[in-house]
Amino acid sequence: MSVLPPPVPASSEPPASPGWWRRRVLDPILNILKQGLTPKQLSLTVALGIVFGLVPILGITTLMGTATAVRLRLNVAALLVVSHLMSPVQLLLLIPLMRLGAQLLGDGQATQLTLAQLEFLFEKDWREALQLLWQASMGAMLIWAVASIPVGLLLNFALRPLFRWLLARQSGKLASDTPSAAAESTGP
Repeated sequence: MSVLPPPVPASSEPPASPGWWRRRVLDPILNILKQGLTPKQLSLTVALGIVFGLVPILGITTLMGTATAVRLRLNVAALLVVSHLMSPVQLLLLIPLMRLGAQLLGDGQATQLTLAQLEFLFEKDWREALQLLWQASMGAMLIWAVASIPVGLLLNFALRPLFRWLLARQSGKLASDTPSAAAESTGP
């Protein structure tokens, strides 16, 4: 009887920890897939989350996302996570959309929205300043509403194959992890 030496580890380096993208975005989506959402439901959830995350009025993202997710029987938490991940992009688009909105709904006089103009208007006539902000906000919402329809549809249909692939991959991984799958693969 010979004694075999203990197996040598393949690598002496510790396993690499998953990156931020995997921990914060990909793993939560894969966990949602494990909860029974279909690829169609998941793509709609992500598409709506992106669209609602870009709404040009701060503070209504959560309300719009929650109401829509409940109405369409989607995962509320997943939709809100996606929409709040879009916050940096929302902030980047806020000023340009409000400027375009002021031009779109303005009365043709001094509709260029600038900080100096707002400061001047608040000192001179705060009602006119509020009216300009109201016009800019409503114009930005109008632009967002028109743009969100094709963007949402495009995202919804473009993400479906990706989520089908992820679901198939996840199902294959889960099937290979079960003891019965391991017993079948060793066979006679």
